[in-house]
Amino acid sequence: MPSLIALLLLLIYLLQPILTPFLVGMGIAYLGDPVVDKLESKVGRVGGVVIVFAGLLLIMTLGILLLIPMLASEVATLIKNMPKFILWLQQTASPLMIEWFGIDPFDVNMDKFKQQISGNWTEVSSIVRQLLLEITASGYALFLSLTNLLLIPVVGFYLMRDWDLLVGYLREMLPRNIEPIVSVLARECDEVLSAFLRGQMLVMLALGGIYSLGLVLIGLDLAMIIGMLAGLASIVPYLGFLVGIVAATIAALFQYQELLPLLYVFIVFGIGQMLEGMVLTPLLVGDRIGLHPVAVIFAILAGGQLFGFIGILLALPFAAVIMVFLRYWHDRYKDSDYYQALDDSGSVKPKSVKQETD
Repeated sequence: MPSLIALLLLLIYLLQPILTPFLVGMGIAYLGDPVVDKLESKVGRVGGVVIVFAGLLLIMTLGILLLIPMLASEVATLIKNMPKFILWLQQTASPLMIEWFGIDPFDVNMDKFKQQISGNWTEVSSIVRQLLLEITASGYALFLSLTNLLLIPVVGFYLMRDWDLLVGYLREMLPRNIEPIVSVLARECDEVLSAFLRGQMLVMLALGGIYSLGLVLIGLDLAMIIGMLAGLASIVPYLGFLVGIVAATIAALFQYQELLPLLYVFIVFGIGQMLEGMVLTPLLVGDRIGLHPVAVIFAILAGGQLFGFIGILLALPFAAVIMVFLRYWHDRYKDSDYYQALDDSGSVKPKSVKQETD
């Protein structure tokens, strides 16, 4: 078993550049399978998959139609105000940087810059060649990204259609002596994982809406962008709050150049954080995964460090599965003879002494 796990991790590491569409498609199939199961008796398996994908496409289309105009307006406002932003940086931020850190980010010696360019003109050709290589690599990366994006619905469709068949096949391949306990653990993993993922997605969506609405109410220009960014980052505990409040503070400083709007920003994110901790997470997620927030942060960071974006996608599912097995082994330990032989002081009571006492 350990060798199989090591081989699986090695394959994930080696194949991570092409795994993204398959993992995302698998996630779509996993989340959509319960809905397809309910529709299967009425419209058939394929019909249920088509309905689920049509619903997802409708939601995405409506979201794009609603959000794109607002985002385009905010981006246009940002571009329009860019000269003012640069002027504010030069007049306000630069003196503060000089006063606090002794650094002027806008102090560029153009004469020295020209001398360096003229003194290294022989390296221009190599720089151009390197630039062409970078452009070619970027074009290939863009092509690969578009290909992966197109593969996601294809992989998701076929996996969702054959999900029950694949699960049944894997179950039949298990050795008969361990099939019952593996099936029980698999069902528990499924319950924990599905409840956590669906609940966390709802929490992210709700927080994105709360932050966006609150920032719109205080009149922040980039409210929608910052609110959605904070909502998406909320998959990591407290990261959405930190990203959102820092971005909103900078935007409010630039837009208003006063301290009072900063108080409103802090109130918006404070309310969002309280709602997340006291209402949203207990109601929508609860203790589905059984992991401390610090452990969740460590799992996501470790997955990203080891396997990049693929590791981030797999971190919480792996953590959920590991917690199920740890609870199982904990229960087995509590029922073991070794644990039952411990007395109140924590020392092992020899069976011979116990028998003599009896």
